Amino acid sequence: MEGEMESSSGSNAVELQGSTADQQPKTGGWVAATLILGIELCERLSTMGIAVNLVTYLNETMNLSSATSANIVTNFLGTSFLLCLFGGFLADTFLGRYRVIAIFAPVQTIGTAMLAISTQVPQLRPPTCASQSRNECQQASSSQMVALYGSLYLIAIGTGGIKSSVSGFGSDQFDENNKREKAQMTLFFSRFFFLISLGTLTAVTLLVYVQDRVSRSWGYGICSVSMFIATLLFLMGTRRYRFKDSCGSPLIHILQVLVAATKKRKLQLPSNSDELFEDIQDVSTRIPHTDQFRCLDKAAVISKETETCKNIASNPWNLSSTTKVEEVKMMIRLLPIWATTIMFWTTYAQMITFSVEQATTLRRKFGHFEIPAASLTVFFVAAILVSLAAYDRLIIPFCKRWTGLPGLTNLQRIGLGLFLASLGMAAAAIAEAKRLSVAKFTAPNTTLPLSVYILIPQFLLIGSGEAFMYSGQLDFFITQSPKAMKTMSTGLFLTTLSMGFFFSSLIVSIVQKITTIGGGKGWVAEKINQGRLDCFYALLALLTFIDFWIYLVCAAWYKPQTTYEKNQEMVTDKVLVVSTMEEVLV
Repeated sequence: MEGEMESSSGSNAVELQGSTADQQPKTGGWVAATLILGIELCERLSTMGIAVNLVTYLNETMNLSSATSANIVTNFLGTSFLLCLFGGFLADTFLGRYRVIAIFAPVQTIGTAMLAISTQVPQLRPPTCASQSRNECQQASSSQMVALYGSLYLIAIGTGGIKSSVSGFGSDQFDENNKREKAQMTLFFSRFFFLISLGTLTAVTLLVYVQDRVSRSWGYGICSVSMFIATLLFLMGTRRYRFKDSCGSPLIHILQVLVAATKKRKLQLPSNSDELFEDIQDVSTRIPHTDQFRCLDKAAVISKETETCKNIASNPWNLSSTTKVEEVKMMIRLLPIWATTIMFWTTYAQMITFSVEQATTLRRKFGHFEIPAASLTVFFVAAILVSLAAYDRLIIPFCKRWTGLPGLTNLQRIGLGLFLASLGMAAAAIAEAKRLSVAKFTAPNTTLPLSVYILIPQFLLIGSGEAFMYSGQLDFFITQSPKAMKTMSTGLFLTTLSMGFFFSSLIVSIVQKITTIGGGKGWVAEKINQGRLDCFYALLALLTFIDFWIYLVCAAWYKPQTTYEKNQEMVTDKVLVVSTMEEVLV
């Protein structure tokens, strides 16, 4: 579900002692990249192993309500992805990718260790409650919740730092000016994506089983030990890495254009755009001027003050080139697509919160084996792989044969993902209505005489939607962003996940407040069988469907802007994304 890809060159990289990497053939390559991939595998194992099963711990052990439990999980995940922007800023501006990973990996290790301890020590959780009414159970105290929050948000900080830099630092180990290493870089991204899926699959099967059948502390302890070993191996390989100097944050670049345009907001724009300032000599790398967002063009207006300077471009806070202004415009054009894809990840959040809680009430027997409730998320992985296979083997050949196109565009894939999400929420509402109808005639706190398999359609539909949404967003934000802002655009992509989780928390709180007016139990009740989660799912289905139509308008409005170099880069990036997906299928 997470990850970021960016083209990085090892051609200007150096090894630990400062020598250029091409003078030190023992640096970089697969040995160094493998150590970096180990960090990502363990990060994914830890984050997803905790997130997919956390709601049951909060609900059953900490005695928190369904709404509160779900919001804690979504806020934790939202913070993790939001902090990727902060980690990327530190890597680009101050520390570099290696130092960010080296600092934040131990932070996540400590966080998972604290979580393992908090689930083991009796004083850090409320006493066990056998009452059928949660109102009669003692909820976790403030000090117990502080210990839990402290460990969770240490993990979130670690995740944000690792995720923002690990793929970029891994690609630094290969020189894209070398044909052999450039091919290896593409394979690195393929293996990077594969390990994300492998980590998630292991988390929702093996790790969840250990948490449910052995103990939580053992499950979280495995996460901590694996992160410690991966961090230790990563640090031991320091002499083998290639390093690149920080090149400055794209956020600073954007601020410079905005500040310069604001300072000169009263100036008149020249009638001829050729009179705007441009300092890029290579015409093929310039971005042609556009009339959209013309207020930003004032950043490139040469005022009287700048004319008198010996070096006209000495202060980027006063004057920006036309190409830099157009790069900011390109980023602004991404925002409507960014905003309309947030809703998908709000629906995704329900699959690892309320849907897991639903599963705990149903029959989960498979022969003599009882499936852990959180392990139902394995259908996400299955749906992703099946959807990618269908796209690769059916949709792409169909498009090539009947339309002459290489496949669905990135915007079409995003739209298909949103549509499948709305269907998934509708299926979830129907399944929940059936589950509640059975719960009415079943004794409280007993397993319902209904198979957990009624939840599979919602997992499959939203899982299939994720396959198209994730690949479409990844392709869109990589290929439609300026070359100098790929890290920024990747971070922007990851914030759609963050905002989706945060919006889930917000909408749960709003719905709960409105539906409890007059003393009712609300749609998201203390116990799931006492609420109307079917109505909540139906609301999400409606909101997602409306968002789908708004997205179609935004997608029709969007017009890509490229230079000759950008077109070449887009072809390279599309090959990278397709190669990644094919490698996963293999």
